[in-house]
Amino acid sequence: MENQPLIIEQEFNAPIELVWRAITEKELMKKWYFDISDFKPEVGYKFQFEGGEEGKRYNHLCEVLEVIPNKKLKHSWKYEGHPGLSFVTFELSTVGEKTKVTLTHEGLETFINPDFIRSNFVGGWTHLIQKSLKEFLENGKALRYW
Repeated sequence: MENQPLIIEQEFNAPIELVWRAITEKELMKKWYFDISDFKPEVGYKFQFEGGEEGKRYNHLCEVLEVIPNKKLKHSWKYEGHPGLSFVTFELSTVGEKTKVTLTHEGLETFINPDFIRSNFVGGWTHLIQKSLKEFLENGKALRYW
């Protein structure tokens, strides 16, 4: 279990193109994800952002590894000054009128900092995908960008 990838799935009442924009455009990412200063869905593009709780902030260092527009985005995920390397993949598919997102986070077992335990990622990704992104896409906020 500990070495298994973390997988979170969610269907959204939103077109696949809008979901893609929500996970690849920095202005939309800020609405549900992290405040990423710059992001481009291009292989080799490096980006970073700060996350965590008050008093325990960590700089996330990431690099885009794979891009298939409206289908797949994969990037590395590590923490500045801490050992470990993981990979985050967003996969999009159409399910009838809805869009399904499958988020996979692999390599969590490589992190040794106790703040980076699997249960923290489960809670964080579940909140981000099943609550924050869902609310953004389905409560009308995202429609102004459509």
